[in-house]
Amino acid sequence: MDVWNQLLQGFATAGTPINLLWALLGCTIGTAIGVLPGIGPATAVAMLLPITLQVEPTGSMIFFAGIYYGAMYGGSTTSILLNTPGEAASMVTAMEGNKMAKNGRAGAALATAAIGSFVAGTIATVVVTIAAPVVAKYAVLLGPPEYFMLMVLAFATVTSVLGKSTLRGFTSLFIGLALGLIGIDQITGQARYTLGVPELMDGMEVVLIAVGLFAVAEALHVVLFEGRVVETQNKLTKVHMTKLEWKRSIPAWLRATFIGIPFGTIPAGGSEIPTFLSYATEKKFSKHKEEFGTTGAIEGVAGPEAANNAAITATLIPLLTLGIPTSNTAAILLGAFQNYGIQPGPQLLDTNATLVWALIASLYIGNVMLLVLNLPMVGLWVKLLKVPKAQLYAGILIFATVGVYGMRQSAFDLFLLYGVGLLGLVLRRFDFPAAPVVIGMILGPLAEAQLRNALSIGEGKWSILWERPMSATLLACIVAVLVLPRLVKMIRR
Repeated sequence: MDVWNQLLQGFATAGTPINLLWALLGCTIGTAIGVLPGIGPATAVAMLLPITLQVEPTGSMIFFAGIYYGAMYGGSTTSILLNTPGEAASMVTAMEGNKMAKNGRAGAALATAAIGSFVAGTIATVVVTIAAPVVAKYAVLLGPPEYFMLMVLAFATVTSVLGKSTLRGFTSLFIGLALGLIGIDQITGQARYTLGVPELMDGMEVVLIAVGLFAVAEALHVVLFEGRVVETQNKLTKVHMTKLEWKRSIPAWLRATFIGIPFGTIPAGGSEIPTFLSYATEKKFSKHKEEFGTTGAIEGVAGPEAANNAAITATLIPLLTLGIPTSNTAAILLGAFQNYGIQPGPQLLDTNATLVWALIASLYIGNVMLLVLNLPMVGLWVKLLKVPKAQLYAGILIFATVGVYGMRQSAFDLFLLYGVGLLGLVLRRFDFPAAPVVIGMILGPLAEAQLRNALSIGEGKWSILWERPMSATLLACIVAVLVLPRLVKMIRR
């Protein structure tokens, strides 16, 4: 009962005119970002992080959350009409959605994607409402050894899942951990790896690193390597579904929602795996298998889109209750929290209850806003595809540069921004994932502090990390994540 009372208070906070405006602005920008191929919510949130200096925490977190799940709604539009996924998680939507559009059913594909996103997003928000306080209650019982092992588990799983190889993932992670070491040591007070540069004494700014790795690197990559791309667009038809299409879509939405939610809640989650799983499930259960890969099956759009949105919403559970990000954008959202001096984790629901419940309430409100923005106004979003890429990416570079300079008015920060941008470009060019860099940089210092506390509790004995039942279980999970996939591969050979 207490949960629902707090949720009502959250609605009261999220329902104020200024917070509603932030939610609408976030959903609108998120949809636009999703529609425009290649930018993605991580780049958008990173680029807009400097606003945290001016806006109060509740408004800005509602704004960023709106961008995050708004991009998932918008990503289906380009997948269906252009066969160009705006987001990695929309790749599966493009497989069937584009074929439906080529056969004159673009409207039905867009409708099932938008309504499926709404259904899955709303159900997942109910799960977040109920599960977040329960997870936080048990997370309080974790001590420094368990917390350290949990962070190592997050490092192992995120680096294994994001990117094309574990080695590349770990390389990115170690770059992030190294960047996180720069600055003053909190215990000894000594400067570490600052190279005598006074600007580095306070450590590297997460905002600067995120903007450089995502926004600047993305713009440089487009300019240097993508060149001119001729895109052909399918004709947009009236956005509606027939009775039979509703009948085929509803079970797919529900199945996919319950596939997506668990993947969002675990550190190895993300939204790519559940979308592929949902696609495979729908293909198996469909009575119209002949449409898959030929004329386009509506279940092949409904399922992956719902799974995608369910997973994205559920990522808030580990982010808010454990402080563990499970996706690129969640890692940058964690950086936004830290900019306000707020550390997500088990205590967050007690120390910042107003913010957390307003954020959860804004998810319900944002889902309704996105349904309205994406169904009747889809024609407007399609016009965005006519924006020339040259002007678009020039605007992103200007916005990123001004935003970072506005933080400390430091010319050194601008050199650092473009240096990090070049690093991001190299990582992207050679298929190294950028997210583990940000995760390593944010969680590295926290993991270091937890390890030091754990060793203090264990009087210097490393065995404290596997003597307690929970930390031993987490250690077993880490070994399983690292060893099992290779073992399965060896057995198959």
